[in-house]
Amino acid sequence: MANLIVRNLQPGIVDALKQRAARHGRSAEAEHRALLEEVLLRPRRKKLAEALAEIPNVGRDEDFERVDDAADKDVFD
Repeated sequence: MANLIVRNLQPGIVDALKQRAARHGRSAEAEHRALLEEVLLRPRRKKLAEALAEIPNVGRDEDFERVDDAADKDVFD
């Protein structure tokens, strides 16, 4: 495994890391590893435009028009 040294951190960042580590019951080093893994190795979230582009074309707009149920009881005929 590789080693990573992070220099010139602001004291507030170090304190926040230690507090977060304490909340999770692990050392600051273990918390640092967990944070790096969580941020760098998690699956990338899709943008809304990408998700919308993946929706299959399932019909024409007319296929999804509202039907007045009171006027026509047999909407599937």
